[in-house]
Amino acid sequence: MPAMIWAVLPAAGRGQRFGGDTPKQYLHAAGKPLIEHALSALLRHPRVAGAMVALSADDTSWPGWTQLHGKPVLRCVGGGERADSVLAALRALPAELDGDTLVLVHDAARPNLRGEDIERLILAAEAGDQGAILGAPLRDTLKRAGEGRILATEPRGGLWRAFTPQAFRRAALTAALADAAAAGVVVTDEASAMERAGFRPRLVEGREDNLKVTTPADLALAQFLLQSDRE
Repeated sequence: MPAMIWAVLPAAGRGQRFGGDTPKQYLHAAGKPLIEHALSALLRHPRVAGAMVALSADDTSWPGWTQLHGKPVLRCVGGGERADSVLAALRALPAELDGDTLVLVHDAARPNLRGEDIERLILAAEAGDQGAILGAPLRDTLKRAGEGRILATEPRGGLWRAFTPQAFRRAALTAALADAAAAGVVVTDEASAMERAGFRPRLVEGREDNLKVTTPADLALAQFLLQSDRE
């Protein structure tokens, strides 16, 4: 039988860049909170056996799910930074999941994930021992700015935008995140921690509509995309 895969969602953040009192993962689009769309996309995949969600200690918005799509949804207390929450979730995964278990770490406010992207990510991660992430090559012209003016045009060749999910083995990612934390290094995604540990994760080109909701304009676009899928 294929090896078991679990999902991890760091959801302890406050979404301060978005503004407002509601953490952005609980904002609604197409009739559901963003985190429900994200969880559902992962748990609908036949290879994903369950999910661990890292919440803030004072979270009062969590709907109390214990399962979705017939699969377990577990929760733990996250930390002040994304990396802290991911590390807490990895450590809280069921004991029967060994260090070789493939874990998909996904943003709770990234609601438009497609099954075909999950499938290609899993295949890429299982093809080697370096892990893999979804992303897309940069296509816009890049400008370096200073005091509101252009200082230089930067070459974009070889540059990618990093998306989620990001797929790594449980033990390797746990060790990489723990080592970064011990060194006082704040990593902004899991691949950064793995790169620091000497890994070279594979890049898997994914759909560019797998957007992360960061601003009100992003939420409106997510609403449009999710609603369009229903029509």
